[in-house]
Amino acid sequence: MIYTASDIASLLGLQQPPFPDAKITTLLTDSRSVDAPADSMFFALLTSSGDGHHYLAELYRKGVRNFVVKHCPVDRDLFPEANFFIVGDTLEALQALARAHRNRFHDLPVIGVTGSRGKTIVKEWLYQLLQPSYEIVRSPRSYNSQIGVPLSVWEINEESTLGIFEAGISKMGEMTTLQSIIQPSIGIITNIGLEHQEGFPSKEAKCREKVTLLRGCDTVIYCADSRTISEAVADACLGANELAWSRRDPERPLYIKGVFPKLHSTVIEYYYLQQPGRIEIPFTESADAENAIHCLATMLLLGIPQDEIAKRMAALSPVATRLNVIEGVNNCMVIHDGYTADFGSLRPALDFMARRATAGRENTVILSDLMHESLPADRLYRATAQLLRSRGISKVIGVGEEISRHSRYFDPEARFFRSTTEMLEQMSPSDFVDELILIKGAAPFHFEQVSEILEAKHHETVLEVNLDSLIHNFNFYRSRLRPSTGIVAMVKASAYGAGALEVAKSLQSQGAAYLAVAVVDEGVELRRAGVTMPIMVLNPKVVNYRALFGNQLEPEIFSVDMLRDIIREGEKLGITNFPIHIKLDTGMHRLGFNPEDIPQVVNILQSQDVVSPCSIFSHLACADDPKDDDYTLQQLEIFHATAELLQSAFPHKILKHILNSTGITRFPEHQCDMVRLGICLYGIPTMDDHSQDDLRPVSTLRTVIISIKEWPAGTTIGYNRRGVLERKSRIATIPVGYADGVNRHLGRGRASFIVNGHRCPTVGNICMDACMIDVTDVPCAVGDAVEIFGTQMPATELAHVLDTIPYEILTAVSPRVKRVYYRE
Repeated sequence: MIYTASDIASLLGLQQPPFPDAKITTLLTDSRSVDAPADSMFFALLTSSGDGHHYLAELYRKGVRNFVVKHCPVDRDLFPEANFFIVGDTLEALQALARAHRNRFHDLPVIGVTGSRGKTIVKEWLYQLLQPSYEIVRSPRSYNSQIGVPLSVWEINEESTLGIFEAGISKMGEMTTLQSIIQPSIGIITNIGLEHQEGFPSKEAKCREKVTLLRGCDTVIYCADSRTISEAVADACLGANELAWSRRDPERPLYIKGVFPKLHSTVIEYYYLQQPGRIEIPFTESADAENAIHCLATMLLLGIPQDEIAKRMAALSPVATRLNVIEGVNNCMVIHDGYTADFGSLRPALDFMARRATAGRENTVILSDLMHESLPADRLYRATAQLLRSRGISKVIGVGEEISRHSRYFDPEARFFRSTTEMLEQMSPSDFVDELILIKGAAPFHFEQVSEILEAKHHETVLEVNLDSLIHNFNFYRSRLRPSTGIVAMVKASAYGAGALEVAKSLQSQGAAYLAVAVVDEGVELRRAGVTMPIMVLNPKVVNYRALFGNQLEPEIFSVDMLRDIIREGEKLGITNFPIHIKLDTGMHRLGFNPEDIPQVVNILQSQDVVSPCSIFSHLACADDPKDDDYTLQQLEIFHATAELLQSAFPHKILKHILNSTGITRFPEHQCDMVRLGICLYGIPTMDDHSQDDLRPVSTLRTVIISIKEWPAGTTIGYNRRGVLERKSRIATIPVGYADGVNRHLGRGRASFIVNGHRCPTVGNICMDACMIDVTDVPCAVGDAVEIFGTQMPATELAHVLDTIPYEILTAVSPRVKRVYYRE
């Protein structure tokens, strides 16, 4: 739907803008997501990860002319053709605009979905199941937040006959706003668990908050067998009709008689208003059956005939919520998005791709036919081609009959194939060099085959890096800091083994104040990959000062000799006011100036203009040991006194930071201007007092079983016959060894790895490329996954076995192990 700038001003209660006839169709909150600048309105949001006002000039250069801001830019004259809508809160303005837009379509039936798990799956399955009957507008991916919901609802237009939106919350009080924007006529609450519990006093309180979405609904759908949900719905006095399904109570309107898993499907038998029915879904997990029952209830409520429901349920496609990033062949980076293959999900995938774009890499998209679309094919593929063109995609490869049939809408250089097989026959990995490749295809096209040929490494052992967990841990600590306190995120040692580039880009998007690396080479690598945020070098034994200065890598300075060296080399290169970080030794006794050195440091600094002290910092030696708290407090006292001495010698603000991950938890009153977040960022707790229980492991080292053999008692296993079987046993071989980072001392039963939820002890010595585990009591087969460490086997447990620290477990993972980065 098209609004004018005048319309927007009226809806927001603002003065008319200087260009009232400007057309607005698209709302923007991310400066990297521009594809129709002339028709876009940008909301300069102030979030914990950044300030949108910093991107006004960049967006104006791209062609955006309408901005919702808290204040006009100081250089207003540089925006001669712009409309600035000045509001008190840009997020509230976005929400108000979406609310007003929803009110224009107040008769549109809308399904609102909330819950702890399954929201996105239920939303996407409902889209697949109802798309033949409705023109559906829905949330893309997991756009379920205070920002995502308004952007989703804005997509309602005159052609829409049904809306499906999900709503997610992180703390009390948030759902009222989302309910007022979505205004659902049918509300679904999938389930309530302990996921995302941090912002709520109890599971019951979280459920009551989620039930707020259901206010004003004509009908609410939920599982009556959940006491928590049933009580919350009853207490809310919603006054709505209830379609509460149950596996226990045959008097409920939808009674689930039985759920029967088969080898590749699940049969669900039910009674709806006393009438029997049966569906079969092509999934076997219990969670899939629960999600399908919510969809079944919705379809029955909407009057879809039972035989048609059964037909559509049998054709359900999986929803791959993970978005993987892997290292590709020939200096390529591959993003595999198996979420859904429709036009609505393409834009978020391109947004994710834009955040990983780097100079020197061509942007490539491999796209299948778009599925579950009601738009006429001509309009659909014309819009797809325009979107790809506007996002700077220079290389397009289309796979499928439909996209090939509409190839005329794409640039002449684009290539098209009727099937995935045809593409693989005619193209090889050598056709892809120095490219950022987005692979996005519907399930029937089996694009995992395309992803496989483009992977740089094919070792069965992989390190899975969950970027959502990384962001969760970052926000866990940010919520415990003052808004003005910055976070220095440690990405040294290849981000504790996880891989610095993807981790750095995620942290850059989240608004970390600094990245910290150990050596100059690590910082140069990040700069070459397109990381632009400030980078601190903690152990800069500098040989190439030109690389340090040229890449804006800010060194820590811990000695007079080092300070004189950098000044001397900077003078040769004409450097002025380059930021440095002064390191104090307050008790670690490793590196740093002693407090009595500071007068000499001040004299040197004041006698030149090559470098300027940006921050002063120190390391706590034993913040995680309460018995040494007196020593820690002594360190803090020395630090504050010495920092003040340095600050008093300079007119500009010198930042202070001393707290590490444990210090943030135990000594928050000393957070100063910044804190340094290290091992806890990667989900490894440093305390045993449960204060860090909400951390989530970021890295999971995983492999697969490649062989299983049965051996009689007395058989010896492995080198030097060190594994002696005491009973008849099933022994599995897994392709991971000490060359991959599995310490040899974990052999001979000292450690166990996880197979299908069971602990399986090692047998015999760890080999270079393989090891053996005892799976006698575990149901498993060749090809089953094995977790070495991660969510089920904590790295801290393996560290305890080795009498070491988890840092060593994480950083020991070999470079030959493929890193797979994903978002849920």
